[in-house]
Amino acid sequence: MTEVHLKGRLVCRDEREAALVADHLLRHIELTRAEQGCRSFTVTPTEDRLVWRVEEVFDDAASFRRHQDRVQGSAWGGGSHRKH
Repeated sequence: MTEVHLKGRLVCRDEREAALVADHLLRHIELTRAEQGCRSFTVTPTEDRLVWRVEEVFDDAASFRRHQDRVQGSAWGGGSHRKH
């Protein structure tokens, strides 16, 4: 079993998108951490109000795929922010 480790940035295009992220962030973190296979998940603000640092660890590729599938169907995934 190979863990999946991801580090990146969540970048919003404008203040409207940043407000959307802020509105959904706590619930998204809560749901992600409760997923089977999620070992850790953090989203940390940066000095730029439009950018957050994201770090994720999942047990394996299958658990990470399940996470991505869940997010695609959520209010969080429906936003136009993007991960880099």
